[in-house]
Parts: sequence; C-alpha cells; structure tokens
Amino acid sequence: MAMRWLSGRLEFPDPNTADNEGVVAIGGDCSVERLLLAYRSGIFPWPINRSLPLFWFSPDPRYGGVPPEAHLGRSLRKQVRRGLYDVRVDTAFDAVMAGCAKAYRPGQRGTWITPPLREGFGALHTLGYAHSIEAWSGDRLVGGLYGLSLGGAFFGESMFALEPDASKVAFAVLLGHLVDWGFHFVDAQTHTEHLARFGAVPWTRREFLARLAVALEVPTRQGPWRFELPPA
Repeated sequence: MAMRWLSGRLEFPDPNTADNEGVVAIGGDCSVERLLLAYRSGIFPWPINRSLPLFWFSPDPRYGGVPPEAHLGRSLRKQVRRGLYDVRVDTAFDAVMAGCAKAYRPGQRGTWITPPLREGFGALHTLGYAHSIEAWSGDRLVGGLYGLSLGGAFFGESMFALEPDASKVAFAVLLGHLVDWGFHFVDAQTHTEHLARFGAVPWTRREFLARLAVALEVPTRQGPWRFELPPA
C-alpha cells in the first residue's frame, strides 16, 4: 500500500487503510484541530524520530479497558486509601508532560513527546480536552499521567513515576472517577505490562472504532476537571 502523505487540508485517510505497523499517514502538524480530528477518527500521533515527519497510527489490535472492569490489586487499593500521595487533577499539566518526556523507557532512545506535540496538547489542555492526573508528595510532583478526553473515551497518552507506584495510584484514582462519570473506555493504544495489570485487553481495530463511535455520542466532559470522590 502506498503511504498517504497529509496535505494542508484537515483530513485523514480511513484508519482501516493502515499498514501492517498501524501507520495511517505521514506529515501534518500538531494543531488542535488536527489532533481532535485524529482522535475522533481512531488515529493518534506518534513521532518516531525528530528528524522525520510526523507519523499517525491506528494499530490492530488496539489496547483498551472498560473502567468498571479494571483490576486494582489489594496492595494498590490500600495505598490509595492510606493517602500516601495527594492525587490532584489539572494543576500541573506542563510539568506532567515534561516528566513523561524525561522518563526512561527500555528500548527507546530519547522521547516521542516532542516540542510540537507538547505545544499541541498544551493547547488542548487550555481548551479543556487534555488533562493531567498528578501524584504529589508534599509540594513535590512525584508522578502522574496525561491524556485526552472526548465523549465517553479517555485516551491515555503517557505516565511517569519518581516514587514507587506514584503513577499507579494516580491512575487508580482516575479510574474511580471515570467509573463515576460513566466513561465507556480508556484507550491504552498499544500493549504495556503496566496497563495490562489494570485489565487492558486487545481489541481489533474494527471493535475499537465501533466502541469509539458509541463513546463519541456522549457530550465531552471538558475541563478543568475536579476530583471529589473519597479514596475508598
């Protein structure tokens, strides 16, 4: 299949035309409009090299999970209840993205969270679509994650931890609120052992796109978000 290069027009190919690696298209930018269109279409950006144009993916399978079915181990539940970390939301978005960009990931050289991507997601955060979930120890940010909310879907992007289980606790608290808010699913994009422990499973692209279409019928819960549920 010939690879589709994006022009200046705001459009994407059908995600079902992705190649065997999940690549749908190459090029384009990280503008708010293009990012929102991509995620609504079941496509996400993944810069694989700063010297190359931007790559857009729709992998098959796609990994995700339904919040009420998520698995939280007993020890993690205890940590959340103990309040080892103060979990906040949307108070340090830029710092969370920076922490994720600096996080060491085995098998990766550098980071895929490039300055254009940070700028684009920063703009999405300002508009209330992108959110940071943060684990604090006193006045120190020790972990967290960020992602995009559209309709009843939360697209998890990246997480980091400077202290044991900090990102896990932040994610667990997020899951509790997503259940309370009636979110349909969390998109993990690709397989990671970390999210598999929470119950992320493979969905075919066809199944993911069907779930996404239903989730997008729900009004988007734009931010800034507030966490109000008790730890239990």
